[in-house]
Amino acid sequence: MQSASEESEAAARQASPAAPEHVYPDHWEADVVLRDGGTARIRPITTDDADRLVSFYEQVSDESKYYRFFAPYPRLSAKDVRRFTHHDFVDRVGLAATVGGEFIATVRYDRINAQGLPASAPADEAEVAFLVQDAHQGRGVASALLEHIAAVARERGIRRFAAEVLPANTKMIKVFTDAGYTQKRSFEDGSVRLHLDLEPTDRSLAVQRAREQRAEARSVQRLLAPRSVAVVGAGRTPGGVGRTVLRNLLDSGFTGQVYAVNAALTDGPGRLDGVPAHPSVAAIGAPVDLAIVAVPAERVPEAVADCGEHGVRGLVVLSAGYAESGPAGRERQRALVRQARSYGMRIIGPNAFGIINTAEDVRLNASLAPQMPATGRIGLFAQSGAIGIALLAGLHRRGAGLSSFISAGNRADVSGNDFLQHGYDDPGTDVVLLYLESIGNPRKFTRLARRTAAVKPVVVVKGARHSGSAPPGHRVPVTRVPHATVSALLRQAGVIRVDTVTELVDAGLLLAAQPLPSGPRVAILGNSESLGLLTYDACLTEGLRPLRPLDLTTAAGPDDFRDALAAALADETSDAVVVTAIPWVGENGATESGDGETLAAALRAAVASVPGAAKPVVVVHVEMGALADALAAATSTRPPAPGRPDGGGTATGPRTDAGTGTASAPGAAPGPRTDAAGAVGTGAARAGGAFPAGGPRETEAAGAPGTGGPDAGADGTDGTECRTIPAYPAAERAVRALAEAVRYGQWRRQAAEPGRVPEYEDIDEAGAAALIERGLAEAAEDGRGVTLGAEQAAELLARYGITVLTALPAPSPDAAVAAAARLGYPVALKTTAPHLRHRPDLGGVRLDLATEEQLRTAYAELTEVLGKPEELQPVVQAMVPRGVDTVVRSAIDPAVGAVLSFGLAGAASELLGDTAHRLVPATDRDAAELVRSIRTAPLLFGWRGSAPVDTPALEELLLRVSRLVDDHPEVVAVSLEPVVVAPRGLSVLGATVRLAPPPPRTDLGPRSLPRY
Repeated sequence: MQSASEESEAAARQASPAAPEHVYPDHWEADVVLRDGGTARIRPITTDDADRLVSFYEQVSDESKYYRFFAPYPRLSAKDVRRFTHHDFVDRVGLAATVGGEFIATVRYDRINAQGLPASAPADEAEVAFLVQDAHQGRGVASALLEHIAAVARERGIRRFAAEVLPANTKMIKVFTDAGYTQKRSFEDGSVRLHLDLEPTDRSLAVQRAREQRAEARSVQRLLAPRSVAVVGAGRTPGGVGRTVLRNLLDSGFTGQVYAVNAALTDGPGRLDGVPAHPSVAAIGAPVDLAIVAVPAERVPEAVADCGEHGVRGLVVLSAGYAESGPAGRERQRALVRQARSYGMRIIGPNAFGIINTAEDVRLNASLAPQMPATGRIGLFAQSGAIGIALLAGLHRRGAGLSSFISAGNRADVSGNDFLQHGYDDPGTDVVLLYLESIGNPRKFTRLARRTAAVKPVVVVKGARHSGSAPPGHRVPVTRVPHATVSALLRQAGVIRVDTVTELVDAGLLLAAQPLPSGPRVAILGNSESLGLLTYDACLTEGLRPLRPLDLTTAAGPDDFRDALAAALADETSDAVVVTAIPWVGENGATESGDGETLAAALRAAVASVPGAAKPVVVVHVEMGALADALAAATSTRPPAPGRPDGGGTATGPRTDAGTGTASAPGAAPGPRTDAAGAVGTGAARAGGAFPAGGPRETEAAGAPGTGGPDAGADGTDGTECRTIPAYPAAERAVRALAEAVRYGQWRRQAAEPGRVPEYEDIDEAGAAALIERGLAEAAEDGRGVTLGAEQAAELLARYGITVLTALPAPSPDAAVAAAARLGYPVALKTTAPHLRHRPDLGGVRLDLATEEQLRTAYAELTEVLGKPEELQPVVQAMVPRGVDTVVRSAIDPAVGAVLSFGLAGAASELLGDTAHRLVPATDRDAAELVRSIRTAPLLFGWRGSAPVDTPALEELLLRVSRLVDDHPEVVAVSLEPVVVAPRGLSVLGATVRLAPPPPRTDLGPRSLPRY
């Protein structure tokens, strides 16, 4: 797969001596995920790469060489090698994709003039040529190289690529045509001539992101569905981390081949737990897809090299002693990532708890969880091993099954973003649950979450919200955006944002088992009037619309519940049903036995009797553990494990030897220890007992997990509903989960018809750009930007149809009177000193001054009480119609992007934090939601008989500010305060605009993994 012409190469060889070489551009180095999920490193080619280039070229087929040079070209001459390894990194650039330190592909460009001859700037066209090793064609290497060489070219002032390709070289033609750039194609002298404009387009960005999604999803899938697994650090004696993971792998019924690796096996291969055991991965002599590394941190580099040199595709590093342990460990972690990526491997961890895949054709438990979770439709990602254990136990206890589980530990490589990519693609996952302690790339996370949430729920709980720093070991960019703002932006993206792991389980259980409600109307029924009223109040608190509770009385039996629930499901006046239940008491005062199981059966029968009712049903119970257990058991967790408990048939019989780490009761798993093989415990929690004694329940259930989900309907078997009915021990918990489902359902319906970014004919984009350029030219050379003066800010805003009320300076009483005469009475007198600005509570504002006498009196009072005029910097403004004072702001954060914010001016936003946020560019729907989503929004809509204000005008102002910031990223901050919104129209009384060189847009660059 290659492209070039022999004539252009010859012309280049005859060119004049090259310009002096520039400093090596290390910022061009990048790790990328390829189409098949493997990784490669892209870097500039240097003079030290001569031997690598020759070796690479020798491994390329004659056909590929012919496609590259348009003629037989069996070997590179010394002159060729020099040319292809000596670059000035401006007019001549070469990049290589490497795996294991060796070239697998190259790309280069040479700047040319209009005649196609070598040139320097200002020429803005370059000829580009590729060569990909045959063994790596089809992996998306050329597409990745094209993205990176195009970004390099744009940085160096090149705007177009030219390429000549033989018509038979269809693979290379496809690389160019599929890239999404604007292009022209012609046929000249027996070759295809292609011209590509390198400016990113909507299509090229969409292509890039689609490739990124497929590659990153595939990289996670390779880790979760290996055909063979080696446990590196499995001790020869029972116990220890490595041996525990080995036992868990075998007991889960893993369908692939399992190997144990123990460096102490110097006398040759042996067997551990019935599987082949070897002193190294190299000694296995068969392909290994996944390696679980459980050796001391100082021995991990040796293990990684052993894995990488023998084709292992991915690593799960359980070993501790990395970034969580301090600066030395942080550097050790960076070296680990660099080493693994150099071999094309991805890493989960280090300090990880492990991974699980419950799919029947995989059945992988490569973790320290002693029992395999039930098969289900929930994908779970946790950055904490301890929280991962708690979540596994909580979901199991509530009868929920998993599709997959990843505990990422220090999250040095595979992150929540990667898991989202996988969850979006995975047909076995209906709900994605994430416990995050840091978000490494909020802009990307928000984009991925929005796309995933459009097809399946994404529920997130974030730890370390108020610590002001990321947890130890987590490498994240610094962001100035408050946590509340990030949460608001996640909700805008459709993420269900919860505060605790309990709420994570509560919401996940409902979303995985029940359909989404079509609205906020909630029917409540049960045998306790008091519990019904508590549920009613909880619904109102969460913004739902509860119907009057139906009290079945304490005498109600299971049949009464069944009939009432069936009627509620058939009733079109409700969108969801909450069933409340307390134990019913017999004549002797004792709770009747069997009430929980009987009631559970009645509720399931009621749901099954109304197959067309796509309404969620939740149960609130008080001291009815048997009911919760019966409803949880109705998930029919999973069929028995396959008859190959040994992961490939290498072990026989049940494993009952002590100390293997297969806990049969809470706390039974062994703690971390150092064994003969040197395996050590990790920093994640290692306590056993993730599940109750006896393991997952195996019952004659009313259906298997995963047959529900947020879009599922009723699908009974033998008249029994397949969907699980989630049960909660408190009304508040049930209603909170239901409210999240209601809000998510509303977001999803709206997302199906997204808003639009309106066009305004009076916007002068070019004029604004000229003002911005002039403002930046006058700024300091330190690159920190400049805050525009009041007149400059008003002039810039006016280019976008935003009028700022004139404020005339009043350095003296006479100047104030002159200003008032110019503006016309009545006027306002206010101070603009930084410590008094926007603080009317401090007395720095005088309104409705109708005469010269009133103005002079107000001026004297201000200067007497607050200070001299030169300190107060007073101004005079015309009075505007009274209304509600609001504030509109926008700011750019490097990690999040441009954010548009809205709130009421004063204490509401500053003291109470009542501010709403949306990402830029905002749509008309975003603007309407901004205005309505603050808690004090009723003040805008006629609260207590006041006149409603002109919210359409306010929404238009928000959209105009959004357009300004989106069109001109140099506008890094805008603040309009106050904006007085009257019943008709609005007035912007003050404006601040800050300009600066825009922060780099990492989301618009070529695909790459975070740098280490």
